[in-house]
Amino acid sequence: MSESITTAASTADQNGAVPGEPVKKDENSRRGNWGNQIEFVLTSVGYAVGLGNVWRFPYLCYRNGGGAFMLPYFIMLVFCGIPLFFLELSFGQFASLGCLGVWKISPMFKGVGYGMMVVSTYIGIYYNVVICIAFYYFFMSMTNLLPWTYCNNPWNTPDCSGVLGGGSYRFNGSLANATTSLVAGVSEVVNRTKRTSPSEEYWKHYVLNISDDIGNFGEVRLPILGCLAVSWFVVFLCLIRGVKSSGKVVYFTATFPYLVLTILFIRGITLEGAVNGIKYYLTPQWHKVLDAKVWGDAASQIFYSLGCAWGGLITMASYNKFHNNCFRDSIIISITNCATSVYAGFVIFSILGFMAHNLNVPVSDVADHGPGLAFVAYPEALTLLPISPLWSLLFFFMLILLGLGTQFCLLETLVTAVVDEIGTDWIIRNKTIVTLSVAIVGFLLGVPLTTRAGIYWLLLMDNYAASFSLVVISCIMCICVMYVYGHKKYFKDVEMMLGFPPPLFFKVCWRFISPLIISFILIFTVIQYKPITYNNYVYPGWSLAIGFCMAMSSVICIPVYALYKISRSPGATFRERLKFACRPHPSWGPALQEHRIGRYASLASEDTVESRPLREKQELKEEQKGELKEELKEDEEDKERRDEISLTIQGSNGSTNTQNNPNPSA
Repeated sequence: MSESITTAASTADQNGAVPGEPVKKDENSRRGNWGNQIEFVLTSVGYAVGLGNVWRFPYLCYRNGGGAFMLPYFIMLVFCGIPLFFLELSFGQFASLGCLGVWKISPMFKGVGYGMMVVSTYIGIYYNVVICIAFYYFFMSMTNLLPWTYCNNPWNTPDCSGVLGGGSYRFNGSLANATTSLVAGVSEVVNRTKRTSPSEEYWKHYVLNISDDIGNFGEVRLPILGCLAVSWFVVFLCLIRGVKSSGKVVYFTATFPYLVLTILFIRGITLEGAVNGIKYYLTPQWHKVLDAKVWGDAASQIFYSLGCAWGGLITMASYNKFHNNCFRDSIIISITNCATSVYAGFVIFSILGFMAHNLNVPVSDVADHGPGLAFVAYPEALTLLPISPLWSLLFFFMLILLGLGTQFCLLETLVTAVVDEIGTDWIIRNKTIVTLSVAIVGFLLGVPLTTRAGIYWLLLMDNYAASFSLVVISCIMCICVMYVYGHKKYFKDVEMMLGFPPPLFFKVCWRFISPLIISFILIFTVIQYKPITYNNYVYPGWSLAIGFCMAMSSVICIPVYALYKISRSPGATFRERLKFACRPHPSWGPALQEHRIGRYASLASEDTVESRPLREKQELKEEQKGELKEELKEDEEDKERRDEISLTIQGSNGSTNTQNNPNPSA
């Protein structure tokens, strides 16, 4: 016994546990834990740091005042980003449950958890399609000459104009014969409105073979479909053993993108014109700080880039050991996420500055965001570099890893919610089957996005499925925890878990500042709303209606489930039912009995099955059944032994009696 304890103590990782606390390999042996704290931090960094850090933040920064944008950005990080991040991590870690199970804190609000699941489903479907396109570009970069370098391909149009060796465009005669700089400048602007780059035509006419309307699906693009299958297969393999396998994979997927970013950064700043791009990225325009739109963009970027209200943070934290210092983790991960965004801006704009210098155009003419940056502008810039296939391979491999880090958590969020909700021994033992089932369903739902109209639907989902609904979900979560459950009780819960109460700053942010900022983001989103467009294509009204339905589908879960819960609650009046539905479930609190102290100790000491969580009920029932079977077995064995003894005695007496009495029955 002492030898096994010594071995466990030497091999187990404390994962931030309180010194002196007994250390076990898996604190929650039934559900599992992270192998160590580093795995959790790397997974959370991979989840928070995604494609948006590379293709959205740099664009927002230069558009909203360059270096001046950093001021509202970091203010929003301090007053909204880090507090919300800490709230979700502490929420999931305290209960050791996913985004559905944690709502035992106030069962009426379980619809918030279902809303998180709906949002994660939408994002998981289209996010993997973006990853699969990055896979496709990665495979196409395995060549001596990138296929989007020149205009001499079957898919190119007469409007295509590539970059010549001297760094100038293949201009038409009117521009070439221009005699004054003014005429040259005007002609260049006019010509650039007609010109399409080889990378743009490769993207539109070859990779996507894009249709003319969102309703015109056309055929499935088989190369993209194959890459989608590869992408889902990779995600499934990395999650085949849940956090045990994904926790090992993130050592590579969460760290290697930083190596690639550094390589691209070093290469970028050595190029001619790179300084101009970086200046364009960082030069402060302080007058824009007074613009409300700049603050709205900063708040929105912080909120969306950290992954708040997706359910992933709660899920990842639920696999922590109970006494892990999630306060420290939340600060480390949030700052790392924002620092990565700033760093990625240098990488992007150094290359774009070089491209603008070669083309003799302003940086603003080549700057872009979203798929336009990842699959058009940046790939074209890479064709200007020596050994361009190498840089292309590195860039798209980085995009793949950034996307996979987020996708791991999205899939694990859905799987954990299903497993926690059902909670039977079979579902826990066969979690791999649940993971495979979710992956297959996700692949099938992503097939329409690989058709010729797929890019229209992808952007529709990106703009509507996870926009204002996330803001509503996060706001209601703050209200539920702070005001329905009670801020004093939650502060005590956090103190019981961490060993110290939340700092005063976080208490104030959770109760007042963060909900106000979230409300500001919601109002800003509504005011700044514009119907979605893609290049010159305007989405029809029916498609926008579908987009609004997707946005509402996650929010509608909240009132629908609340009404359902109230209707099923006991009580003579509506007020009594409402009060009962808001009351924490008896099993709310730490998952393990050893951690149920203080006001949770009375629940832990009761032996009634009703006061236990579902998994503990089943364990208790199984133990009782086992004890009953053992008792019955022992009774049967005792009875058999008594029968054998009596038969032996009767047999010896019976032989004598038979001799004396010819009638045995007598």
